[in-house]
Amino acid sequence: MDRAIRIVAGISGVVFLLQGVRWALRPANAAEGLGMPLLEGLGRSTQVGDFAAFFLSLGTMILVGIFRREGPWLRAAALMLGLAAAMRTLAWGVHGADFALPFILIEALFCALLLFAASRPGVVGEAAA
Repeated sequence: MDRAIRIVAGISGVVFLLQGVRWALRPANAAEGLGMPLLEGLGRSTQVGDFAAFFLSLGTMILVGIFRREGPWLRAAALMLGLAAAMRTLAWGVHGADFALPFILIEALFCALLLFAASRPGVVGEAAA
C-alpha cells in the first residue's frame, strides 16, 4: 500500500510540475485550463509569475518529499493545496466567485493524500510525526 501511495503522490508531483511549466511556456493555454483569461500588462506578470511559481513549487516539494522520503516536504505541499481549496471557498462565500467544486475537490483530495503519505513511515522513511 505504501508503494502505491508513493507512486500516486509522485505522479501528482509530476502533474503539478508540468502545470507550472505550462504556465511558464504556454500561459494562455494554462489560464484557459483553469477557466480564466490571460490578463494584460502587470496583471499578466502577476498571473504568470504567481501561478508558475505555485505549481512549480508544489510539484517540486512533492517530488523532493517522495524521493528523499521526508514528510515535511509533503506537509508543506499539503498546506499549499489546503489553503488553495480554502481560499477558493472564501472567494465563493465572500467575494461572489463561482463555486469551483471540481478544483476544490482535487485540492482537498491531494491535500489529504499528502498528509496521509507524510504520516506513513513506509512512505517517508521516518517515524510518523
